[in-house]
Amino acid sequence: MVFNSQDTMKNEPQELRELLSRLTDAPVSSNFTARVMQAVEREELQAARTGGWRWNWHSLLPRAAVLAVAVAVAGLTVQYYEINAHREQIARSVALVAGARQLPSVDALQNFDAIQRMSQPVRADEELLALAPDLK
Repeated sequence: MVFNSQDTMKNEPQELRELLSRLTDAPVSSNFTARVMQAVEREELQAARTGGWRWNWHSLLPRAAVLAVAVAVAGLTVQYYEINAHREQIARSVALVAGARQLPSVDALQNFDAIQRMSQPVRADEELLALAPDLK
């Protein structure tokens, strides 16, 4: 047996009507319509009192998600800027050190006292001259 979906779809509304027609009418109070209209009016008054704005999670949640994404992007942008500024400062420091005069070698620093004495102006040693009277 092969079922055709189009035939089934055509028969469903008809079968549904037949099943609903077999149901008995539910007993309804005599003031049912008035009670429904009063409920509608109450909801309209409540909406008017609150200014028409109510907490609606379906519209609030996407807005909150967009706000969270915007805050995250702003935070990441600031962090990226700070990292690049720090890297630039380090690069400037390295360039400053690299462009500086070359430091003296370790050998020159070991003989620093002797080199410093050599750079002092030459003057006669008074004590030595006092010992040799004929050099005066």
